[in-house]
Amino acid sequence: MIKECIILAGGLGTRLRSAVPDLPKCMAPVAGRPFLAWVIDYYQKQGVERFVLALGYMHEEIEQFMAIEYPDLETAISIEDEPLGTGGAILKACEQTVCEDVLVLNGDTIFTVDVSKLSVFHEMEESVCTLTLKPMEQFDRYGVVGLRADQRIESFREKQFYESGLINGGVYALHVPSFLALDLPEKFSFEKDYLEKYYSTLPMYGQVQDGYFIDIGIPADFERAIQEFQNKVF
Repeated sequence: MIKECIILAGGLGTRLRSAVPDLPKCMAPVAGRPFLAWVIDYYQKQGVERFVLALGYMHEEIEQFMAIEYPDLETAISIEDEPLGTGGAILKACEQTVCEDVLVLNGDTIFTVDVSKLSVFHEMEESVCTLTLKPMEQFDRYGVVGLRADQRIESFREKQFYESGLINGGVYALHVPSFLALDLPEKFSFEKDYLEKYYSTLPMYGQVQDGYFIDIGIPADFERAIQEFQNKVF
């Protein structure tokens, strides 16, 4: 069972700046609480015990919040002095991890993944990285992930309009030693320079989970979260 989690919370949040001008994106208030609190609380309930926060922009705000609201939570902080891309942020955060397998997720997205189910599958397949995939209909904001019959990743298709498909839900089970063994640069995209580069040669799998999903990266979905979280119980 995966008990450790990296949360990517270092982005500038430029698309959300009009709605949340003076906070890191993950600290945007939703139903009376920073969005990050909803993420942490959900994954604590799923059995995650240790959180590594990959921070950058306005990291002091997040560190202060964590110290006040989660004083007893086992945490580690990884700070980017300059933007390293999603891959670089994960690579740097891996220096703070203590487990061989960790979850990786975004601080501005909630996908209510069954971590136990993901952990069992990830370990059973001896996967270096397992993506959680969300079925979606009529969308153009996300690319589509194709699977083989054995659930190994078969393809990544670019963003465009799709009637239906499986999107990358942004929650990964990552085997840290395999990730660190690659010759990865300091700055890179996890999606483009790791997943899309290595899926055909390394054992990467996808697991379909149809839980609640929302990404507050744009104002329209941030407003939707505010409405939906009023009565939400994760």
